[in-house]
Amino acid sequence: MRIKDVDWESWDPEQVATLLFVIKDTEVLLIYKKRGLGAGKINGPGGKLELGETPKQCAIRETAEELCITPTHVQAAGQLFFHSEDMPRLLGHVFVASDYMGTPRETAEAKPIWFTKEDVPYDQMWEDDRYWLPAVLSGKGIHGRFIFIQENLIDYEVSIYSL
Repeated sequence: MRIKDVDWESWDPEQVATLLFVIKDTEVLLIYKKRGLGAGKINGPGGKLELGETPKQCAIRETAEELCITPTHVQAAGQLFFHSEDMPRLLGHVFVASDYMGTPRETAEAKPIWFTKEDVPYDQMWEDDRYWLPAVLSGKGIHGRFIFIQENLIDYEVSIYSL
């Protein structure tokens, strides 16, 4: 299956989720995911949208739950559309924050890890991250479509734009 094979006009996600990246100067706060989807991978904090919640509210709540901090100066940075025949179809809203309140702490869900933007461990992340996260870390917006089979990236397209 390829990107062109999916009818994106009528595509409907089974789940809506968020990712949030706290970016301070030359560093980004990521997590080592300890359980759930993506366990064992490095990623940004985030999770599934709850009923009545906006994507931005979800991103802030999930970051607070996973890292015990409240991100501030939160800005939308794009959307990611994940199509799969063997996993739920997922719409991901991406956010960045330039600051936070509190101290990042390890929880049952995640361990906080700071990386310089140049040293982000893409080889320990979802395959798609290397195609869009550098743009987000450099202050750009993204729109991405991805096809996965058994957690392997099969095809993708990413548009990058100015925020």
